[in-house]
Amino acid sequence: MNTARAAVERFNKAFDTQDVDAIMAAMTPDCVFEDTSPPDGGRHVGPDAVRAAWTALFTATPDGTFSTEELIEAGDRVIARWSYDFGTGHVRGVDLFTVRDGLVAEKLAYVKG
Repeated sequence: MNTARAAVERFNKAFDTQDVDAIMAAMTPDCVFEDTSPPDGGRHVGPDAVRAAWTALFTATPDGTFSTEELIEAGDRVIARWSYDFGTGHVRGVDLFTVRDGLVAEKLAYVKG
């Protein structure tokens, strides 16, 4: 079964290994990513902008590890609670995913702190 949860799990598996090509293959061609930069997060629209955001994140934190604490599926939406350890510290947050046709269309990230 191709559920929204399964699509996010594929995305997260690619994210865990910092495999930008696999991340992008798990996203729709019109993907959107909103990052956690203050005060309201940066908005990245389209594959080129989203790819650049992932590349910048992984370049800045090459030893970073992402851990999913909980996934909650609600139709085409998935809520993920997570922590990201970047070596000198960590952050915890929540992502709101929208899935379309088995791919992540939107990832809106929010962080504590």
